[in-house]
Amino acid sequence: MSKKASIGVTGLAVMGRNLARNLARHGHTVALHNRSPQRTRDLVEQFGDEGDFIPAYSAKEFVNSLERPRQVVIMVKAGAPTDAVIDEFAPLLEKGDVIVDAGNAHFADTRRREAALREQGLHFVGTGVSGGEEGALHGPSIMPGGSTESYESLGPLFEDISAKVNGAPCCTHVGPDGAGHFVKMVHNGIEYSDMQLIAESFDLLRGALGYEPAQIAEIFRTWNTGRLDSYLIEITAEVLAHTDPATGKPFVDIVTDQAEQKGTGRWTVQIGLDLGVPISGIAEAVFARSLSGHADLRAASRGLPGPARTPLSGAAAETFADDVERALYASKIVAYAQGFNLIQAGDTEYDWGIDLGALASIWRGGCIIRAKFLDDIRAAYAAEPGLPTLLNAGEFRKAVEDAQDSWRAVVATATRLGIPTPGFSTALAYYDGLRADRLPAALVQGQRDFFGAHTYRRVDREGSFHTAWAAEGRPESIA
Repeated sequence: MSKKASIGVTGLAVMGRNLARNLARHGHTVALHNRSPQRTRDLVEQFGDEGDFIPAYSAKEFVNSLERPRQVVIMVKAGAPTDAVIDEFAPLLEKGDVIVDAGNAHFADTRRREAALREQGLHFVGTGVSGGEEGALHGPSIMPGGSTESYESLGPLFEDISAKVNGAPCCTHVGPDGAGHFVKMVHNGIEYSDMQLIAESFDLLRGALGYEPAQIAEIFRTWNTGRLDSYLIEITAEVLAHTDPATGKPFVDIVTDQAEQKGTGRWTVQIGLDLGVPISGIAEAVFARSLSGHADLRAASRGLPGPARTPLSGAAAETFADDVERALYASKIVAYAQGFNLIQAGDTEYDWGIDLGALASIWRGGCIIRAKFLDDIRAAYAAEPGLPTLLNAGEFRKAVEDAQDSWRAVVATATRLGIPTPGFSTALAYYDGLRADRLPAALVQGQRDFFGAHTYRRVDREGSFHTAWAAEGRPESIA
């Protein structure tokens, strides 16, 4: 009998190809399939010596090359292309076989697909994979959803090829149906916020101090030796230190200042609105990218008045970089706190049973937001699984307490100099909103009752009330 593959990958663009190579490098026999046969041939020709590959040039040949229960990993574009591949392969599979969508699918699509395939006796596993093409090859962070039964067979393979931190795999069974893609979506939302805060830090150091990118790169390298130690800080220093060979200018100065996005950040904000969770830092990061892309609008607005931007000097300049570091760390805590609150809300809404500490643990390696302080987040949820907000956890509470003067000084300086800091400013406003004894929402409720009879609640007794604003004496009634 011919040898069978333990797992198969269909869709051999960069991510699919590297995931297949990673599996093969770890001793797993991998079936290969792609809509374009040439990609399959190219992979075997270029990387066939890395492990055992079984190339297949039709869906039927691919399925027949897999041992049972068959495990098929789909690595194609989200949306209609994913549905098309499922429609092609599902009729060829048998009860108990597993289809894995390892792309960035919307979790609602994953829930729909999982329910439909369950009716056919198939397991569908929406799986978040983070780390980019290098992570897919050398060890990503992997976030599988789906059934417990499917993880019994998939788990050992995914844990084997995932990144490792102190020997622990950066992979865990997140929860049923769409849980894996939901947490990957929120991971990407946090990533948006983290990147925006780092970009604002660069803009502040350049705009307020007049530093050149190479100088700022050294500051980021120093930050990366402390509590801000993270993949994103590390690569930021590399980007800022890079000189464009064609012009001799700093690389960051020859790149168009219009940031693109692929949708996961937008999805995160949309589900935040649906679930009523204030993820303002993530939303501002998404909108900052959107604003950057409106080149015509920005060009038409450059003549608008604003303050003179005179760089800081003297004692103010000497302490400003340290202030930015403290403000960045405090704002970063807010970003992660909002993201984990959204995961908590999704977990409650869909009854997934997500372990937040386990998520922090698997995000410590392989993924884009991997960072030293994720170990502190893991410890915070281990100590208090129902923690309302990371801002209340010991080390984080102390960090934001220590950052108060710096955080506010940075936002004030940015405002005074006309340097846009939507990430820093929104993080601080969120923090102040949480800690406020009273919010102006009371006035908003009064306004709503005045124009729309929407009613309000009182602080001194139970029930909903309405004031007859147009009547003499404005009598109050129980709604």
